[in-house]
Amino acid sequence: MEQKFCQSCGMPLTEELLGTNADGSKNEDYCIYCYRDGKFLQDCTMDEMIEHCAQFVDEVNKGLSQPITREEYIGQMKMYFPHLKRWRRELTIHEAMPENPALAGVKDLIARMADTLPVTFISSVDEDGYPCTKAMLSPRVREGIKVFYFTTNTFSLRVAHYKANPKASIYFCDTEGFKGMMLRGTMEVLTDAASKEMIWRDGDTEYYSGGVTDPNYCVLKFTATDGRFYSDYYPRSFVIE
Repeated sequence: MEQKFCQSCGMPLTEELLGTNADGSKNEDYCIYCYRDGKFLQDCTMDEMIEHCAQFVDEVNKGLSQPITREEYIGQMKMYFPHLKRWRRELTIHEAMPENPALAGVKDLIARMADTLPVTFISSVDEDGYPCTKAMLSPRVREGIKVFYFTTNTFSLRVAHYKANPKASIYFCDTEGFKGMMLRGTMEVLTDAASKEMIWRDGDTEYYSGGVTDPNYCVLKFTATDGRFYSDYYPRSFVIE
């Protein structure tokens, strides 16, 4: 049988370690040390739970061929715990509304990566349902953190993918800062004159000899719906409205 883990502390779950619901029945998600009679036994944050669990690193090492330090164990938990049911959270970023101070860092990080990183990875879905990823020059124009515009070849395989299936993702990667930002959404292929002129730059004739009206020059418009970022050894999901 598939091993289950407590969705609060990460402990392996067995039948005798299952927590209990308010009606006395077994709870399949949490252990008896975290959840009893339909309530969590600790009123704590995720970081406080990690700190609590770190004291048991010696017990963890008994099952490992290569022991880890307390600091390494904390680092692993910071990677793992955000995926647990109790600590899983989605941030909602309202582009058109006043800044939420708690989310300002996320918005700033997306904007900074989009504006400063030289390469953006974009993904499409091919005719067989497989994801296909390609490195692109960073977006020419963006509208907040929701809409991003790229240049590409009209007759490229990527454009064919997006015309058949607009589902897409873009990914910004800061290798030096060990940060990553993935946005999911849809990609539109634009060939109208206004869109092409909006992001055209001097020197683009190197790629499109026919200039801004070159039939092989088009615009990709990506509209984000949600995403996930990784920073300071800590992943987080969010939605954009």
